[in-house]
Parts: sequence; C-alpha cells; structure tokens
Amino acid sequence: MSVAKKEYKRVTVKSLVDMKKRGEKISMLTAYDYTMAKIVDGAGIDVILVGDSASNVMAGHETTLPITLDQMIYHASSVIRAIHRALVVVDLPFGSYQSDPKEALRSAIRIMKESGGHAVKMEGGKEVKESIKRILNAGIPVMGHLGLTPQSIYKFGTYTVRAKEEQEAIQLKEDALMLEKAGCFGLVLEKIPAKLAQEVAESVSIPVIGIGAGNGVDGQVLVTHDMVGMTHEFNPRFLRRYMNLYEEMTNAFTQYGEDVKSGDFPNDNEQY
Repeated sequence: MSVAKKEYKRVTVKSLVDMKKRGEKISMLTAYDYTMAKIVDGAGIDVILVGDSASNVMAGHETTLPITLDQMIYHASSVIRAIHRALVVVDLPFGSYQSDPKEALRSAIRIMKESGGHAVKMEGGKEVKESIKRILNAGIPVMGHLGLTPQSIYKFGTYTVRAKEEQEAIQLKEDALMLEKAGCFGLVLEKIPAKLAQEVAESVSIPVIGIGAGNGVDGQVLVTHDMVGMTHEFNPRFLRRYMNLYEEMTNAFTQYGEDVKSGDFPNDNEQY
C-alpha cells in the first residue's frame, strides 16, 4: 500500500525518521556541483549525497580513495548554494577520520563550517565507533554506511556482494544496532542480500537507505550520473537507467561540431 507523501519545506534528519515511521520511502541521489544539485533539489529528491564517488565520476579515478577533504568541501559548497529543500549529507573521505577520533572531529567540523553541509557520512562499524561518538558530541549529525564500503576496496579486493556468509551478516547486524545506539540518524547499506537488508531495516528505528540492497529498506540512493545514463560502462544489477544521456549528449555534440564546420551555426537569428 502506498503512503501519502508529506511535503516538507526543508528536509531534516527528523523528517527522515518521521518518514520511516509513516512508511514513506526516502529518495536520495548524488550531486557534486551547483547545476546538477539545483535540478535534483527542484525535482523533490529528499536527500542529496555529496559522495566521495566524485573521485570516480568527476575526477576519473579508479577508486574513491584519492579524493581529499579540501575537494569534498569544494563539491559540497557548490551543492549547498543550489539547495532549497533537500538534506545535504557529505561523505568524510578516506584518510580524514580513520586515524583517530580527534582527526575525525576536525574533518567533520571543517565540512560543516566551510561547506555548510547538513550532516556527514562515514563508512564502517565498530572500528569507527569512537570517531562517530566524538562527532555526534559536537552536535554534527552522522549517517553510517555498512556492507560494501568502497573506501575499503583494497581490503575486500572486489566490489562483489557483501555479507553473504553468516559471520559477516551477523557482524553487519551488530554494527547496525551499534550505529543506531551511538546516535546515527540513518544508515546506508550497500550491495548486500535483500533479505538481510530488510532484517536490518526492521531491527532499527533509524532510516535505512539501500543501494543494491533490495526493496525492503526505507529508501534508495543511486549515483545520479549513472541513473541518467551519463556514464555507460558501469552496469550493476541494481542500477536502473532512467535516461541515456551519454547517447543523447554525444549526438548533440556531434551535430554541433558538424554545424560549426559547415557554417550552419550560427545562423542569421543567432547573431547580432
């Protein structure tokens, strides 16, 4: 049964908890720049993630590891200037919080002060518990991230589905409960079995957002450039492409080049 959508003038962490209580699904997409963020926000998406996936999408790196804190602040600042409604969550990049809780707090404070972001997201469970608590004690909202954690790709060695084995599934459940107890306002579950993701979502009171984690969670997130088809090499099972912008933009650029070469552009109506 569908649940009536409530219109929020501004989405907050409390809004997301209320949405879970009502059974209203939460929509989340990425953005890394002003123009894209303005479109995503205007479409009524609830949460915008300034993801460290900018390392792949915007900079062409193979992994999310190279992106720096300064670069994340730059992207988040650009997004914030476009936003009127959505909650903006900013990834803490690799190396900005793993070393010790004090470093994690300094990184989170810089993101909040210098970008104007509304919350931060951190990958990991019990190993980052103290860092999460330190950040939360400073009044900064934290979203957790379990399952496939791309910042740990060299530890895993693959982007395959996580927590298929019983022991890892048990640990993931324990970490989810720990993150809720620590005070996280929400949780992303990436690329885990749908049944396990549903069990986690039903075991916690905080919203659980899935990416490749089935439909039994409280909301979904995708990388915007993937779902509109600007990228075309990445084709995981969980990705639904709503457009094929790669093809459309290629055709438009090709036509523009031909029109310039032929002298057709600009025509009489396109000059002063």
